[in-house]
Amino acid sequence: MTVSDTPAPGCRRVLIAGCGYVGSALAERLVGDGHRVWGLRRESGRLPPGVEPVIADLTTPGLKTRLPGGIEQAVFAAATGGGPEEAYERLFVDGLSRLIDALCDDRHRVRRLLLVSSTGVYGQRAGEWVDERSETLPGLASGRALLRAEGRAGAAPWSSSSVRFGGIYGPGRIRLIRSVRDRAGSLHVPSAPRYLNQIHRDDCVGVLRHLLALPGPAPVYLGCDDEPAPRLEVLGWIARRLGLPRPAVVDTTADPYAGEVRGNKRCRNALLRSSGYRFRYPTYREGYEAVIRDMEADRAL
Repeated sequence: MTVSDTPAPGCRRVLIAGCGYVGSALAERLVGDGHRVWGLRRESGRLPPGVEPVIADLTTPGLKTRLPGGIEQAVFAAATGGGPEEAYERLFVDGLSRLIDALCDDRHRVRRLLLVSSTGVYGQRAGEWVDERSETLPGLASGRALLRAEGRAGAAPWSSSSVRFGGIYGPGRIRLIRSVRDRAGSLHVPSAPRYLNQIHRDDCVGVLRHLLALPGPAPVYLGCDDEPAPRLEVLGWIARRLGLPRPAVVDTTADPYAGEVRGNKRCRNALLRSSGYRFRYPTYREGYEAVIRDMEADRAL
C-alpha cells in the first residue's frame, strides 16, 4: 500500500477554498476518508456528495461570518481562470490574506494551511534543474502574485506549506492530446527542447492529502512527476499511442522562445519523494495512458 492510498487518521474539519478541478476532487477524497469537508465557492454550484457548501467571495469583505466554526485545516486552491494582473493580486494575495484573517477567529482551531501554488514562480529559461531552494524570478503576473501569496501563507500563525504544482492534466484536461488529435499531420514543434513539468490531477489530490496528514511538513514542495520531458517527446509519445503521425520538427538555430516570459526548467521532486509520497502516475506515460484509456472507454477518441 502506498502512502497516497493510506487512509488519513482521525476525522478532521477541513475547508477547501476553491472547489474547482483539483479542489473538488480533493474534497471528494477527504469525504471518503471520513472527514467533514466544506467547499468554498463564489457561486452556488455542484459539489461532490457529502461536501458542505460555503458560498463566499474571497475577494470581498464578509468572509469571516460565512465560515463554519471549528475549522482545523484549510486548503487554498482557488484559480482566476485568466484575466488582468490585478485579478491575480486580488485573489492570490488579498484573497488568501482575507481567508487567513477569517481563520484567526477564536471559533477556529487551525493546525494546517496548504496553498496550491505553481512552478510559474520560477523564471529559468535554459532547461536548468530547479528545486525548492532555487531562485524564483517569475516572468508572468500569476507567478509574481503566487510568490507573494506563498510569503503570506508562510507568515500565517500555523503550520503552512505551499505546493508548486506543474502543469495539471487528467480527466477533462486533455490539451496536449487534443493538439495531437486535431492537428494530425500539421503539428510542428521547435527542435529546441521546451521542458514540460507535469502532474496528473489524481496525484495533485494525493499530494495535498498526504501533506494534510504529514507531521511537520516543509514550507515549500515541488509537485511534479518524476520525469520532466521535452514537449516534443511527450507529443510524440501521445501520437504513437493514438496511431497518428509524429509531430514535425522545426529546426531552429536561434532561440525559438526569445522574447517569451514563460520559463523553461526541469523541476526536481526529491523533497516530496523523501516525505514519503509515492506517485500513482510517476511519469507522463502512465498518466496519459490512463487518460487515453478512459477516453477510449467513453468513446471520446
